[in-house]
Amino acid sequence: MSALRTRSILVPPVPPPPPSSSSSSFSSSRSPRTLSLLSLRLGLATWFIAPRRSRTQGAGPNSEPAMSDSNSSAQSVPIGVDYAEIVVVRHGETEWNADGRIQGHLDVELNEIGRQQATAVGERLSREGKISAIYSSDLKRAFETANLIATACGGLEVIKDSDLRERNLGDLQGLQLRAAASVSPEAYKAFLSHKTDQEIPGGGESIDQLYRRCTACLQNISVKHKGERIVVVTHGGVIRSLNRRACPNKRSGRKVLNTSVNIFHLSDGDNWVLKSWGDVSHLSQTEHLSTGFGGDRTSG
Repeated sequence: MSALRTRSILVPPVPPPPPSSSSSSFSSSRSPRTLSLLSLRLGLATWFIAPRRSRTQGAGPNSEPAMSDSNSSAQSVPIGVDYAEIVVVRHGETEWNADGRIQGHLDVELNEIGRQQATAVGERLSREGKISAIYSSDLKRAFETANLIATACGGLEVIKDSDLRERNLGDLQGLQLRAAASVSPEAYKAFLSHKTDQEIPGGGESIDQLYRRCTACLQNISVKHKGERIVVVTHGGVIRSLNRRACPNKRSGRKVLNTSVNIFHLSDGDNWVLKSWGDVSHLSQTEHLSTGFGGDRTSG
């Protein structure tokens, strides 16, 4: 495997735009800082890993969110009796997300920004129609996010399900991605494999194993809640697998940012429809990692 190249770019200060009453900015500029970008172009995947301080302030309150589809959940629409609407939310930010460290099944809790994100998405969902149940991965970062959503939505009890866990990444768990190739080369090679049945050394799962586990879980939830609106809090790798199930012929290059909202309609006959993908309009006043670490092909 060829050596990885790291390039540092000094981002100069950006002068403030002249005041205008007819436009609003998508994000606010922060103080100049040196960004270290690591680009891996291997097959289907390209990653850009920035240092922990590379953050984006959300879209302004009057502007369109940069990561929102046109089919967002911003308006409450009655749920049909023949399907379940499942609002799938990625957990809030953790320190390991910010540090570019692979989490997998390791139990890492939210950081303070992650708690702010979870509170923001909970307040948003509380305004968008009745929620009948909240399910969550049993890992702390997801369960804490789910509980903050539940508090905002009337105090619903959160139902834990281990099948909503992130992909087990074996020997890579706990490593920074930038160091994984040198620390655990065999596991890293398996991680980059194009073979969806390739397991990760150290007890890790293949992409196919993750796919079967989490899609079966969501299908079972939908059967129990037909005609209802359900929230499921889970992880980046799981959400990308759910997207693959709903859109098997279309690959989304969009990152799954922390607390992004992704809406699926599941009906009889194992029919899946993706209604919204990667919506973070609720983060207008809350920072988030622009890298989306853990919500691209990296898991976390």
